[in-house]
Amino acid sequence: DTLPYSIRVLFESSVRNCDGFLVKEADAMNILDWKTKQNHVEVPFCPARVVLQDFTGIPAMVDFAAMREAVRNAGGDPVKVNPACPTDLTVDHSLQIDFSKCAIQNAPNPGGGEAPKPPARLSPLRAQPRKVPCRGQGGCRGGPCESGRGPAPFSAQIENTPILCPFHLQPVPEPETVLKNQEMEFGRNRERLQFFKWSSKVFKNISIIPPETGTAHQVNLEYLSKVVFEVKDLLYPDSVVGTDSHTTMVNGLGILGWGVGGIETEAVMLGMPLTLTLPEVVGCELTGTVSPFATSIDIVLSITKHLRQAEVAGKFVEFFGSGVSQLSVADRTTIANMCPEYGAILSFFPVDNVTLKHLKHTGLDKAKLEVMEAYLKAVKLFRNDESSSREPEYSQVVQVNLSSIIPYVSGPKRSQDRVAVNNMKSDFQACLNEKCGVKGFQIAAEKQNDTVPVEYEGNEYKLSHGCVVIAAVISCTNNCNPSVMLAAGLLAKKAVEVGLVVKPYIRTSLSPGSGMVTHYLSSSGVLPYLSKLGFEVVGYGCSTCVGNTAPLPEAIRNAIKQGDIIACGVLSGTKNFEGRLCDCVRANYLASPPLVVAYAIAGTVRIDFETEPLGIGFNGKSIYLRDIWPTRKELHTVEEECVISSMFKELKEKMEKGNKRWNLLEAPESTLFPWDSKSTYIRCPSFFDKLAKEPVAPQPVENAHVLLYLGDSVTTDHISPAGSIARSSAAAKYLTSKGLTPREFNSYGARRGNDAVMTRGTFANIKLLNKFIGKPAPKTIHFPSGQTLDVFEAAELYQKEGIPVIILAGKKYGLGSSRDWAAKGPFLLGVKAVLAESFEKVHRSQLIGIGIAPLQFRPGENPSTLGLTGKEQFSILFPPELSPRMTLDLKTSTGKVFSVIALFENNVEITLYKYGGSLNFVARRFL
Repeated sequence: DTLPYSIRVLFESSVRNCDGFLVKEADAMNILDWKTKQNHVEVPFCPARVVLQDFTGIPAMVDFAAMREAVRNAGGDPVKVNPACPTDLTVDHSLQIDFSKCAIQNAPNPGGGEAPKPPARLSPLRAQPRKVPCRGQGGCRGGPCESGRGPAPFSAQIENTPILCPFHLQPVPEPETVLKNQEMEFGRNRERLQFFKWSSKVFKNISIIPPETGTAHQVNLEYLSKVVFEVKDLLYPDSVVGTDSHTTMVNGLGILGWGVGGIETEAVMLGMPLTLTLPEVVGCELTGTVSPFATSIDIVLSITKHLRQAEVAGKFVEFFGSGVSQLSVADRTTIANMCPEYGAILSFFPVDNVTLKHLKHTGLDKAKLEVMEAYLKAVKLFRNDESSSREPEYSQVVQVNLSSIIPYVSGPKRSQDRVAVNNMKSDFQACLNEKCGVKGFQIAAEKQNDTVPVEYEGNEYKLSHGCVVIAAVISCTNNCNPSVMLAAGLLAKKAVEVGLVVKPYIRTSLSPGSGMVTHYLSSSGVLPYLSKLGFEVVGYGCSTCVGNTAPLPEAIRNAIKQGDIIACGVLSGTKNFEGRLCDCVRANYLASPPLVVAYAIAGTVRIDFETEPLGIGFNGKSIYLRDIWPTRKELHTVEEECVISSMFKELKEKMEKGNKRWNLLEAPESTLFPWDSKSTYIRCPSFFDKLAKEPVAPQPVENAHVLLYLGDSVTTDHISPAGSIARSSAAAKYLTSKGLTPREFNSYGARRGNDAVMTRGTFANIKLLNKFIGKPAPKTIHFPSGQTLDVFEAAELYQKEGIPVIILAGKKYGLGSSRDWAAKGPFLLGVKAVLAESFEKVHRSQLIGIGIAPLQFRPGENPSTLGLTGKEQFSILFPPELSPRMTLDLKTSTGKVFSVIALFENNVEITLYKYGGSLNFVARRFL
């Protein structure tokens, strides 16, 4: 009852998966005793599923294909080789843009790969231009549209919504840019796509999400998340690890999950648990009531700021308190997604009534919802809103009073100058008084109330300091939560209904920014009201922020210049430097979309929204901002009932239907993958060359040369292949020998399914400092010949000569983000052991998982104190029976003998090492 909910999920998993070997009873008891054991013990965790994206998914699936081959060769049944943990792989997480809307005629960037194939067979989706009837909506002045060509520019939206004409909300044919980019993606990645298609046909327990569906974290959140699994009448909590840093988004749905490296996800797919230090859990207590004028963005950024200041790096964060129920699922997933901003492993929102209501609107079956609720309550994983319910005990508590979160704008000249909305009037007055500078305009006191009459469209208006002449609602990078755009639409609806208007001389515009935002605005029915106030869709690209505003009416420009008026622009973008929007608009404020609409209606920034009306409505009634501002309840209701339900319905249909290119793509259906010896993308790796049914005693390493002598803090970036392939590298020489030109090399990431490329790219980082060389370079010395060679070329020579190699290193070997090839690469180079002063914990376990022994110098010892040069040969004798952290003797060719610690932390790691790593350990189960 006192455990944090996130720890309860770890506990349930340990009980359910306890087998006495990989997960022991003692592990479950350690988790149960979290209060005293946190930060002191390591525990196993078996997540319910795995999510892969394309780049990290390809090597994992290649390993499974290679395992089938090895099992068949060893006399086993290859059909039995399948992922043990349910796995979803999203094919098109990464998109390379070859064509833009402005450059259809540009030559494409093939980005490497094999010679381009004729596109004719790759284009089953090509849509023929056809006329789209205009319904006269959106205030379109340009007549009927044709194939996306309207009175203003518009670009493609590639989200889970139909392509819509932004002026008429009518489905239109896919623009040529989208078709051409998709065509290039299919052409460039045809080999990989065929391999994925084969994988989807032959492997059980894996689901391939086809191209053109969405990014890994988006599909994970919107389609794959179960919250509660039901398998053969057994219910258990959904949990996930993924190879994408945005995996943490799902914690907003009450699903425990975080991002890990490729080798850890592959281990989980093989049925191995993750190992993590039992974490501290920081409780973030939300109290108070959100200010009516605070938007989702205000709340998310404020909570993020509090957590960053609380130093939660490397910890779990869990939310509790009366204020949690005020956050929508969209708010929660946004906060959870921002974990990298404040360093937490994850930010967990336990399932509550808000979550269940959201799931109902996504179309989840009512009976399943009832079972889910009953189960979660039975196992105490359901957060109750009642004040009488007992809250968990946390390592520390951070309090955030939601009442203290108030809306801000930024300006008038710099985005970092924040102004509370309730101080806006007085702050602008101060700006008029201040000397010219980062905020001031230095207007004489006697001129601060001057007005300039101006006639526009037959009516007379008066311009004064602070008057709004530009108001742009933009769904920009700092306002990416579509609910904020929806708030602007609901505000406009209420304003129109009470009779408020925007003065016609104000340059108003609406740029939705993405198809998802369009979906929110169109399905909620608010676009006509925005249009009524003058906020008509102008397009989807960057516009107002980059100075692409239409010129102000000449009469207005002349009046501003004549009276030396400090006119204002208000926009929901990212940039507001003086004069950027228009040379005569000197004060520019960044604000949330609903505040842009509010200031446009008011016509000035010199207003106190609390005490002064926005304008006069029907029957001469004064209308205040509080009268028309949408409440969070109204916003959430429209969002859930109108938007979410239709969005999920369309996504489900898209997932079930797939897409024509993918459906027409031909792929083999054989049990074993037909490897193509000419392929430079997909190749059978040699991890299983010594697959044995029974473990053998660790073999001695005799007369090994040192491949590399490295210093402190060697990172996985130094070790693992990444980025573009240098023309002078060993990988480039290999690809050239296969007939490819440098233009066709592509990147290491794209070729992760080819071990020949990846092995040659291991230790190929130009920043690598090998003490044998004395300067940064991916080089080493082959001691038998004395030659200075690329690291791969030296390793290849050693292997041909039958000479084993080891690596000497300093402190913190393997720092940085987890990378599967940081362990796989050295293994294929023939490295038998890494001897270092200390290791990064995750990388140490990865070395064992691939079959490399991590050896550590004894405290106070290192190569220098032992008088080692690295030019010696080393012999390591392993006893028949290893034990955790046992001491081994090393002997050098100069006769020196010294002791090191074998960093095997438990018997599971020793067993894995005996079998040659986790891949071979699991493979032998099928023999």
